[in-house]
Amino acid sequence: MEDLDKITTPSPLEEDIKEVSLRPRYFDEYIGQDEMKDNLKVFIESSKQRGHCLDHVLLHGPPGLGKTTMANLIANEMGVSLKCTSGPVIEKQGDLAAILTSLEPRQVLFIDEIHRMSRVVEEVLYSAMEDFKLDIMIGQGPSARTLRLDLPPFTLIGATTRTGLLSTPLRERFGIPLHFEFYKTEELQTIVSRSAGIFDVEIVDQAAMAIGQRSRGTPRIANRLLRRARDFAVIKSGGVITESIVNETLDRLGVDPYGMDALDRRILEHLIHGHGGGPVGINTIAASVGEESDTIEDVVEPYLLQMGFLQRTPRGRIATDKAREALGLPVSGSTQSSL
Repeated sequence: MEDLDKITTPSPLEEDIKEVSLRPRYFDEYIGQDEMKDNLKVFIESSKQRGHCLDHVLLHGPPGLGKTTMANLIANEMGVSLKCTSGPVIEKQGDLAAILTSLEPRQVLFIDEIHRMSRVVEEVLYSAMEDFKLDIMIGQGPSARTLRLDLPPFTLIGATTRTGLLSTPLRERFGIPLHFEFYKTEELQTIVSRSAGIFDVEIVDQAAMAIGQRSRGTPRIANRLLRRARDFAVIKSGGVITESIVNETLDRLGVDPYGMDALDRRILEHLIHGHGGGPVGINTIAASVGEESDTIEDVVEPYLLQMGFLQRTPRGRIATDKAREALGLPVSGSTQSSL
């Protein structure tokens, strides 16, 4: 497992990937994202009654909120198989062409991190998504010619954490764009209780709530913290996860009551102590805390913005008075004047 500073990273760790049994298979088992589920039920039922494949779906939002799980759910609800790949893996047009020509009618193709596909490869998708046609170049030079192949009707599900990096032509070809919201504490409590049942471990309601409160609105983090609490419970309380066990576990892992870890606090403290609260550019912050700017933008910032600890301005990032309170620092009232 990666170091304790990263215990709350929403990116998947090896143990997260192994726990496939935690993923719900149908909408009735899926907790949260109610508006998205209700809309998808209508779209899926309509396509099934018409005998057509579902329109192409774009799933976007911060990591760890269930985009891959939702892709599996859609395929299961449609009664078809799911073929999975990711943007970085598809390096050449031929790679994508091989995947597309192997699809079965109405099958679902899931491309994770679709924003990381090269523009050259991406262009193959345009006619495939719109007309279910695939243009292949045969030969070279003056004798080269284009061969157009028919593809079976299929549904493309793209997942991305950075919608802004998608090209406009590709983004506009998705008929069903769906945005994932952070989960409420009550929803995370239910998810933790469900996962504890799958793990065959006993957990009290207050303990499940305590994990939900510190999970940054992210189910993946909630399940990871549950596993760590289970480890402490086996040694200290006969396998029963109590609220005191959860609090001891998360305190020792450096996860505070707000769900912030060492990196979150380091960024906010750097803004407050090093720059009077900001504004500070993202590259300056990244260099100061020794992290990549992409990591801060994709992993750290979404939650800090959601919690109101951080503000984005044209001049840079600003730590709010709420962040000062969370860190136990005196409130300066300087946030508004900086803005």
